[in-house]
Amino acid sequence: MQTYSPLSLAFLGDSVYDLLARETLLREANRPARKLHAESTRRVNAREQACAAQKIAPLLSSEEAAVLRRGQNAKPRHAPGSCTREEYALATGLEALFGWLWLAGHFARARELFMLVWNA
Repeated sequence: MQTYSPLSLAFLGDSVYDLLARETLLREANRPARKLHAESTRRVNAREQACAAQKIAPLLSSEEAAVLRRGQNAKPRHAPGSCTREEYALATGLEALFGWLWLAGHFARARELFMLVWNA
């Protein structure tokens, strides 16, 4: 997976993380789509993802931690105004990790890490 840039992995990981959140919300309760969307956007954003990255960092293998760091050290062109640069960097690292896990076929590990954050 070293051939993919961290920002490319984050591109995929953003969707993977969002998909896991949406699936989890739907499985928790059958709610109107509007409420599902509102809860999803509340929990899937740079600030929340930065917190998630900090929570799971001690639990990562050395290979996973390296992917997280590569994503965190990537230099995106701009960050949203809703978070700090540090939070955005951590969120990008988390997204890169989830993208890498997905591409590597480590679906169960992606779900495991996601659920650790979701249930925290």
